[in-house]
Amino acid sequence: MKQINIGIIGFGTVGAGVVEGIQKNGALMAERTGITPVVAKIADLDIETDRGITVPDGVLTTDAMAVIADENIDLIVELVGGTAVARTFTLAALKNGKPVITANKALLADHGEEIYKTARENNTGIYYEAAVGGGIPILRAQRAGLIGNQIESIYGILNGTCNYILTRMEREGLPFDEILADAQALGYAETPPDLDIDGIDTAHKAVVLASMAYGAPVPMDACPTRGIRGLADQEIAHADELGYRIKLLAIIKETAGAVELSVEPSLVPKEHMIASVSDSFNAVFVKGDIVDETMYYGRGAGRLPTGSAVIGDIMEAAADKLHGVGTPVSVTMMLQKDTLEYCSADNIEKRCYVRLCLADQPGAMAQVMNIFGAHNISIASVVQKERHEEGYAPVVILTQSAKEAEFVAALAEIDALEVSCCEPIRMRLEDFE
Repeated sequence: MKQINIGIIGFGTVGAGVVEGIQKNGALMAERTGITPVVAKIADLDIETDRGITVPDGVLTTDAMAVIADENIDLIVELVGGTAVARTFTLAALKNGKPVITANKALLADHGEEIYKTARENNTGIYYEAAVGGGIPILRAQRAGLIGNQIESIYGILNGTCNYILTRMEREGLPFDEILADAQALGYAETPPDLDIDGIDTAHKAVVLASMAYGAPVPMDACPTRGIRGLADQEIAHADELGYRIKLLAIIKETAGAVELSVEPSLVPKEHMIASVSDSFNAVFVKGDIVDETMYYGRGAGRLPTGSAVIGDIMEAAADKLHGVGTPVSVTMMLQKDTLEYCSADNIEKRCYVRLCLADQPGAMAQVMNIFGAHNISIASVVQKERHEEGYAPVVILTQSAKEAEFVAALAEIDALEVSCCEPIRMRLEDFE
């Protein structure tokens, strides 16, 4: 039986979950792997607050760099969050030849290329399963179970806060702001909630998934991002009537050698598996050229689910270190290519849901249809709701596939029409074809 000494930097929610998990099942891990995980040091600025976990005397410290430099520490777990101090600690550990385990998706999204290359240059590894999907082993599935596949597409529900809000809006018919306030009270959403509801958290995870799928670090500006902030409950109701649910999707595809990447609220058919993912759960739907379609489902955040993913990485990193692996697959898969070609956001083709408010007068719809036609947008269906007392009628349109730039231009022209009574609402309609 071999022992691996772990230094944890950051003793917050996830850090406490990691320690709890190792205390609970460390013996089981040792039986399964022949490696005994020992939490030797924990660094945090606050070492007085009770985390509900007892650790031996001398384990807690406020000096993170001393933990990194300690020759008795075999690997480092970075759980401080953010991208400034976390980057400093991560690079220092890698340059010291120590594997680093992290749950920090923002760090990888913003500084991934530098981090992967530093790991390779120092013949060590960066492990980051918990950065995407919490307790769902989606990255391990890509680099192990799907290693023989070209990835054709990935669709992900990657933010539990947004999925919780959308689920309750559909079930209860309550407005966005009311449910967001509940989510914050329950601890599902941060204050402020911008990273979640504006889609940024999902985009961080999407670029990590895309980097592994296509073999080079993907920059954040390659991922057009829209969140669900202020989504109207009437959109939820209209989607339901049409046989769809609204989900905040990360969409990753490769078409003719170029990578398409976006995060946006999307209508998905109710009969599709991903539409059934509710509350704070996450799911990732992956299509490979050999395996075809696979789906991964589970809790995408939380103390113990995320802690579980970190522990999985700890044991993988420990085995790699003890067996002299050097630079692991989690690094080499991110550095297969020098660069990738990306689809321009303007040229991404998609179907869309569009809701307009038009004056209830002859010729209003004809003006709209002329504009759509001029921009090469074909219409699949039109549903006009009952006339409002104010003299306008809501109109819901489902389109055929067209380029993003054409939608933007067409809706700008429609918004400028005298018969248009409010700003058009548009969302992607995804049939997974």
